[in-house]
Amino acid sequence: MLQFLDAFLTIFHSAFVLFVLFGWAHPKTQKAHVTALLLTFLAWMLLGLYKGVIGYCPLTDWHWDVKRALGETGMSGSFVGYMIEHYLGLSFSRSFYDAITAGGLIFGSLMSFLVHRKNRNSKSEASSQVA
Repeated sequence: MLQFLDAFLTIFHSAFVLFVLFGWAHPKTQKAHVTALLLTFLAWMLLGLYKGVIGYCPLTDWHWDVKRALGETGMSGSFVGYMIEHYLGLSFSRSFYDAITAGGLIFGSLMSFLVHRKNRNSKSEASSQVA
């Protein structure tokens, strides 16, 4: 059961990270993307303040609990860092992992904002042409 949970959390967490990065790109996922961004910001800030670590992610915490129960040790404090080290065989500093993770959230947020603004401007232009 723990192996299944480990695989599930790896797939789900990876999909969630990719959705935070690129969920803005498809019109049908844009509202869910904003929700994912808000949940991520809330976890990083509010739960982070409570846990004493800005950037805290409950998915990483739960996943590391499963990995420890499976006997794995030496996991990076960062899910992104773990994935880079484990699957690509590369190793960087924790500050690098934190920077690219925060940069990814900023990228997803900025793209979401720009797409929302473009959609809003397109709708207002279309309604002014009709009137």
